[in-house]
Amino acid sequence: MTRLAIHLNDADITLSDGERVTYREPGFAYLGHENLITGSEAFAHSRIDPRRIQHHYWSDLNTVPFSDSRFSHLSAADLAIRQLEQIWEPKGEGVDELIVAVPAYMSPESLGLFLGIASELKLPVVAMVDAAVASTRREYKGAVPVHIDLSMHKTTLTRIAQPGMAQTDRIEILDNVGLYSLYDTWLTTVAEAFVQQSRFDPLHTAETEQMLLNSLGGWLRQASSHDSVTMELESGNTSYSAEVESLALIGAAASAYQQIASVLRSLFRAEDLPAIQVTDRIARMPGLTDMLKARVGGEVFVLEPGATARGAYARCRGNTAAGQGVSLLRQLPWDQSAIDIGAHSVENPDAGLPTHLLYGHRAYSIGNSPLVLGSQDSGDDRYVALASEMPGVSRKHCSLLRKNGQCVVEDHSRYGTFLNGHRVDGSSVLQAGDSLRIGSPGFEFQLITTDTEHG
Repeated sequence: MTRLAIHLNDADITLSDGERVTYREPGFAYLGHENLITGSEAFAHSRIDPRRIQHHYWSDLNTVPFSDSRFSHLSAADLAIRQLEQIWEPKGEGVDELIVAVPAYMSPESLGLFLGIASELKLPVVAMVDAAVASTRREYKGAVPVHIDLSMHKTTLTRIAQPGMAQTDRIEILDNVGLYSLYDTWLTTVAEAFVQQSRFDPLHTAETEQMLLNSLGGWLRQASSHDSVTMELESGNTSYSAEVESLALIGAAASAYQQIASVLRSLFRAEDLPAIQVTDRIARMPGLTDMLKARVGGEVFVLEPGATARGAYARCRGNTAAGQGVSLLRQLPWDQSAIDIGAHSVENPDAGLPTHLLYGHRAYSIGNSPLVLGSQDSGDDRYVALASEMPGVSRKHCSLLRKNGQCVVEDHSRYGTFLNGHRVDGSSVLQAGDSLRIGSPGFEFQLITTDTEHG
């Protein structure tokens, strides 16, 4: 019995035989004048002939014809079929079973369409599994794991429950925070460095812009482990060089990084010890894992390339019975040794500890006794009364206090308390600069730190 596993992440669609990664190319399609190509070969045309490029077809898999006149005879499904054909023709001969790891952003309709495509192409799909579960092959004892992966246009964060196995618990998806938008940001930063240092603008022509994009991945890997990166490009018979500080690349991506960190923080309760599990794609983003650890605390665990496909291959078996279709697995047993996070010395987040809650022009101190927010005074010693006519506000909505050296918000409502726009799950650790919202459209509060000596 011959088996393969595929991970349908369009940043790098990955095929593995359990030992080796046999295919790893992006979800890009290029419609030339004579043929349709996909993967790395299509990516190589993405800046030279961008109007003939499509790269949303995996994240929005459907059968609706494209509105672009060049692609109006095709749909996302047609492009997915072509890429699967180009993967399977050289790799799939003699394969009896195919395990599919799917990202959480693929809807049930998209998954159903994928299975229809697989049937049409005679791909022997015997199991589908959530990608985060496939990646999580061991228990994180004493901690709460959250898996993070980056696709072409989205970031997916999955909290993993551990009831004797890996199981999806809560999923958050950041739309438009993906590899493609980050690449655009970094291309601009790198191009500015070339202009300032060598008077050469690599964005001036499509050919040199493509050269810049082709080299970007290698430069980012260097920036992840060095303070600066020396870059070289050749145009015509001339070689140009420039140097960019790694901090400049990190700063350019700060907005996206902050969004990921904010969502990640909302996935941990105040009492949780974070185990942040990231794919190698996330680890290649300069400064991202360091920032997540600084903002969230806990430990960061970096997976090897192809870990999701390998995890699916090792732990999935056909889950179909006669006459039944393939269902999506959201839990799998572990097959690797556990790691005891609780036995490790884990640092608290570096972000500042708030001393006050700012509401309007008044600051309320946060201490060891709860500061309660709500629509009706419940007799607590420290209470902030809010207008009762605001929808979505409970009488005792939430409370803030210092606990175990942290500033914590505890949600007591049925409507939810929102930290930086994301609903907290029972409780969450607060940091200076955070915002809280309760109600709809809601009351807004800011967490601040004041100098107790100077007011």
